[in-house]
Amino acid sequence: MTSADITSSPALIQEVGRTCLCRRVQRASRNVGRQFDDAFRPVGINNWQFTMLMTLAAQASRTVNQIAADLGMDRTTTTKNLRPLERRGLVAIRTDDKDGRVRRVSLTESGDQLLAVALEEWRVVNDRLAAALTPAQLEALRTALEAVARS
Repeated sequence: MTSADITSSPALIQEVGRTCLCRRVQRASRNVGRQFDDAFRPVGINNWQFTMLMTLAAQASRTVNQIAADLGMDRTTTTKNLRPLERRGLVAIRTDDKDGRVRRVSLTESGDQLLAVALEEWRVVNDRLAAALTPAQLEALRTALEAVARS
């Protein structure tokens, strides 16, 4: 199929517009991400950094591979996104005691303090977004997103 075939097929264009999950998820993600970025700006982090810090708060010391798996990212991208947090002293990256090839990441005291402030901002935005949905819609959305993430 050529681009001329696509542009000359209004039914196909309408089908994609009506059914495309990717477009809807991307649009929602940009909107949600923007709102969290705006809230976190005074704290000096973005929504991805907040998510990484929260992942680290859940367990004292995580490997880069564990963090990548939890966030659905590749190891290289995870490492790249951890570097600014390390430079700011929010996380510490060290070599694993048993395997020198493995890097372990932990939240520092500064990271923990920043996260406490960011959580207040997170709660405001998260509650506002959740309020736009009924409890049943909110639960269905969370369940559906988890199912899509696992697929």
